[in-house]
Amino acid sequence: MKIMVKIFPFLDWFHNYDLNDLKADAISGLTVALVLIPQSMAYAQLAGLPAYYGLYASFLPPMVAALFGSSRQLATGPVAVVSLMTAASLEPLASAGSEGYIAYAILLALIVGVFQLSLGVLRLGLVVNFLSHPVVNGFTNAAAIIIASSQLSKLFGVHVDKAEHHLETIARVIRAAFHYTHWPSLAMGAAAFGIMYGLKRLNPRIPNVLIAVALTTIVSWAIGFEHNTVATVDQIKVPEAVEAIYKFNEALEKIPLLARERTELSRQLDRFRSRHDVINALETQNKINIITIKIAEQKELAHEYRKALRSMLLCRVTTDDGQAFHLIQDGRRHANCDERIWRFKVKNKPLDPMNLTMVGGGDVVGVIPKGLPAMSVPKINFRIIFHLLPYAAIISLLGFMEAISIAKAMAAKTGQRLDPNQELIGQGLANIAGSMGKSYPTSGSFSRSAVNLAAGAVTGLSSVFTSLAVVIVLMFFTPLLYHLPQAVLAAVIMMAVIGLINVTGFIHAWRAKWYDGAISIITFVATLGFAPHLDRGIMIGVVLSLLVFLYKSMRPTVATLARSPDKALRCVQTHGLKECDHIAMVRFDGPLFFANASYLEDKIMDIMRQKKHLRHIIIVSNGINDIDASGEEVLSLLIDRIRSAGIDVSLSGVNESVMEVLQRTHLVAKIGEDHIFPTMESAINATHEKAHVNSREKSCPLLTVCRDTQ
Repeated sequence: MKIMVKIFPFLDWFHNYDLNDLKADAISGLTVALVLIPQSMAYAQLAGLPAYYGLYASFLPPMVAALFGSSRQLATGPVAVVSLMTAASLEPLASAGSEGYIAYAILLALIVGVFQLSLGVLRLGLVVNFLSHPVVNGFTNAAAIIIASSQLSKLFGVHVDKAEHHLETIARVIRAAFHYTHWPSLAMGAAAFGIMYGLKRLNPRIPNVLIAVALTTIVSWAIGFEHNTVATVDQIKVPEAVEAIYKFNEALEKIPLLARERTELSRQLDRFRSRHDVINALETQNKINIITIKIAEQKELAHEYRKALRSMLLCRVTTDDGQAFHLIQDGRRHANCDERIWRFKVKNKPLDPMNLTMVGGGDVVGVIPKGLPAMSVPKINFRIIFHLLPYAAIISLLGFMEAISIAKAMAAKTGQRLDPNQELIGQGLANIAGSMGKSYPTSGSFSRSAVNLAAGAVTGLSSVFTSLAVVIVLMFFTPLLYHLPQAVLAAVIMMAVIGLINVTGFIHAWRAKWYDGAISIITFVATLGFAPHLDRGIMIGVVLSLLVFLYKSMRPTVATLARSPDKALRCVQTHGLKECDHIAMVRFDGPLFFANASYLEDKIMDIMRQKKHLRHIIIVSNGINDIDASGEEVLSLLIDRIRSAGIDVSLSGVNESVMEVLQRTHLVAKIGEDHIFPTMESAINATHEKAHVNSREKSCPLLTVCRDTQ
């Protein structure tokens, strides 16, 4: 039975499980679903996917993660940071929302799942420790700001092209908002904020997100918030707009032609390289570089024309003969125009001159396909997999850190035993199963897990009920979500990530160790500066943490000891104590290995040079928890050097693992068993009298408290 429970952890749920527990799980599962459904749609758009892919990511992952994980209350699904990382990893590969982009997002979920599952099966959950708390704090705070600011365009109802850096994109959004803000969109977002905040303050148990979404969707439907129409190019009475449409199409149509030419040249380049034909390879590479420049030029042209079209504000004149659109200049409208402001809807595809979408209202979610996604294994593309691997590793570790942190916090309240490796297996299987159901990467959610726990979830069966609720929505209720304003989804995301901002984390890290605070701040600044390339920010933090660790390992604390007022032997420098003239008690805090062995030698040589009446050195080894061949060799040579100078040497507090090394290398015999003591006190008692023969020292600091008066 134990083996079955190990393979299928959910079998343990039903031990003493009764009808009351089932009722509690059902209620908590449905409560989480009320939060998950609107949140998941918002997070999918944050990941650059159509909103309904958030529902797909809420179908299988919550259930599978609960069935095979170790936490009974952890709610898995789309989360803000993982969604942002997904967008950051896929943007270099394809345009957000395109078919290729969606396929890569699903493949990324599979890679993340396999990575997490492998770590769990191999019991390697400890690798998450490479992401130190200061690094995660800096990254999370920066990510929260990036996530919140990325929603400003939806909140203001403006459209801009993404720049190379996130801060440039935000600058574009602000400029566009100054030029034109869609006030109904801003009002919808503000109303959603007010409803969610007010209900949360009134009673946290109220599903404030669902109520905000439901009310604003009803208002959107009632007032005709989305107001689009179709026009032909002949109905656009703005010559510069017509020219921009054709120029925009021309630029976009050249890009795939140039891309195909570049692909063919790349194949030729591979053939030339395989034949070691250097001259032809260089010529082909030069042609590829020229085409790459041409593609960049066409993209820049398309961006300029798209920007020009989006900035045009039009008014419409409707007559018996049809409609005509005129430019609004300096706030002045053409005669007989209606009151509505119209704009061109321009994306990353060529515009159909005979079927131009004119936007006169706000953006809504739109059509959501009815029914469950078709189950299939993602198409494997090794070139894309190799590109995504670094991102998948970061997403896997970040997602797991978030999940296990939440699970530990809840386990502290419930008394449940957690297995980090089993949790990795659960999260891995959830992402693998999710990828087969058209999901992008998921993780444990802090907010929804808190809701699950507060609602009284007893077992992971609550997450099964959550998944069933999402299935019901996908099967029967997707038409109700058509009029959900995009500004409301932006408000949902912004409200959710407020909790990720933790300024006190920087202060706490700085107070603990100044360099931890510095690492946290540098990670924060780097993540913001390099966004959307978030991997660079977190890698800078990881590298800095490892460098600090290596420096500390190479330069551990080496303290000389004397008697303190509390009768204990403490550091002379820290407590302002006087040292014994004849005995130096040197404590080495850290493993003695190749990187720091010479440091111990240097410190002891310094002590020997400074103390002219030194007769005995006691190396306090309590802090030496490990020793390698280099450390043993240096220790052996050090003993020779000390004794050749006419000074005796002893060891105290040597632990078992270090003692085994000393015995195997016969260093114990060299030191002398009578020179190895179990405690510092026994070492002092055995060496003190001999070291103080004919001494002028009136009171020994190793026996009585002596303050340093210098």
